[in-house]
Amino acid sequence: MIKTSQKDNQLKKRITPQCARCKIKECRNGKDCFSRASEHRSLYYGETAKLHQAASAIEAQYYGKQTRLGEVILLAKELGCQRIGLAFCIGLSEEAKLIEEILSKHFEVVSVCCKACGIDKEDFGLARISPEKHEVMCNPAGQAQLLNEAKTELNVLCGLCAGHDALFSKASEAPVTTLIAKDRVLGHNPAAAIYSRYIRKHFIETTGTGE
Repeated sequence: MIKTSQKDNQLKKRITPQCARCKIKECRNGKDCFSRASEHRSLYYGETAKLHQAASAIEAQYYGKQTRLGEVILLAKELGCQRIGLAFCIGLSEEAKLIEEILSKHFEVVSVCCKACGIDKEDFGLARISPEKHEVMCNPAGQAQLLNEAKTELNVLCGLCAGHDALFSKASEAPVTTLIAKDRVLGHNPAAAIYSRYIRKHFIETTGTGE
């Protein structure tokens, strides 16, 4: 009972992170704002260590020198990957074809389209883009399962929908990295909504959805 009370008190004392609002970012200079450094160091041992070391190596060696595509290739090589997965949205089929061609120069690539297995949206009562038309659902968990079965060592996301990317990442056994984040309005450059003051203003002045 005492141990439980102590744990509850510790949880109450913990600060809820609001780092985006911080103006000085003293963590850059080594400040431990949450008094959790010792605990967090333990997160980077075991299976995580290899990925952590590889990601840090690419950052250090190629900072500002490589495109995202170049960094993904270098990361996979640093990890010693032989077989990588490419999970893509059907709307980016042309992009996926080019990406697969490039990645295949370095690795064996297993690619899976989001509509794999052709499951009807009606099977789950899912909303349809055009209610009067038959629609096949996106199948991110299935994409991940197919890549799991293929024993891919790193999975690359190409334009999966918001939320579907989360479902894929949750189901994937291999580490997941994103090459293209889907944005149908901004040419798959979601950061443009922040960089353009006209679009940014619309989000700030409305409910937050931009509608």
